[in-house]
Amino acid sequence: MVQHPVSAEVAATLGAFVQGGVGPYHRVLTGVFERAGYGSAARYDPGNPAMQPSKEHRVRETVMAAVRSPVRSRDLVEGILSEYRAHGLFDEDSGDAKRKRRLAKAAFARVNWELTRAGEIRPTSVSNVGIVAERPAIEDQLGRLRRATDDPALMLGTAKELLESTAKYVCEAFTVPYRETASFSELWHLARDRLGLLPQQVDMSKAGSKELRAILQSSWSIAEMTNQLRNREGTGHGRTLPTAISPEVALLVVREACSVTEFVLETLDRQMGRS
Repeated sequence: MVQHPVSAEVAATLGAFVQGGVGPYHRVLTGVFERAGYGSAARYDPGNPAMQPSKEHRVRETVMAAVRSPVRSRDLVEGILSEYRAHGLFDEDSGDAKRKRRLAKAAFARVNWELTRAGEIRPTSVSNVGIVAERPAIEDQLGRLRRATDDPALMLGTAKELLESTAKYVCEAFTVPYRETASFSELWHLARDRLGLLPQQVDMSKAGSKELRAILQSSWSIAEMTNQLRNREGTGHGRTLPTAISPEVALLVVREACSVTEFVLETLDRQMGRS
């Protein structure tokens, strides 16, 4: 199940950044909360002593509201982090600042999100695909996925392009020729064949071969279904209607596509003696 970037632990660790009243002004936090649709969770009225909670309390309570109703949770978290960055809360090098960042990073990791050193979040599965300078097309698509996880159509289109670029990268690494007009299926067959990842290439005399064959078939199914979803619901092919796929489902597709990409690239690196 795809998780939103919020939890009780995330609420606590984000609140800890503004302990003692440091960080963004109350009015700035109010703006962030309201733009994300959580403005009523922890109001602040400077003219009413009964409604003057601390910044830490307000952040905690508002993120907890997003835990209960997470549809705009990423907007909320990214808005909070943007203001934290603007106030230099991710630039401090004190022991306490490092501890807060470490705890927040761990909290996000437990809901399958990565908090970067610069104070940005991205899906863990996207960041799991290793960065290699010699793969500019793949790196470009990974970068777009990290930035566009609230746009389902773009996510699906980019996931398909990531998979296609990965297949081409494998073919080019082994100098396997492919037609300029090769289809997605053709490219992936060539890449899997060269890597020995076709189900029919499994040695059925070995233990676990039946299960391995099914797993390899499933990995191809993920790639192929991503391609078909892109054709129906993603960017490209002149699509003009809004996608019917929710951001949560699109993120699930992205995570699965990234897992297949990671598996294929690691197999390639092993076979070429790079790991």
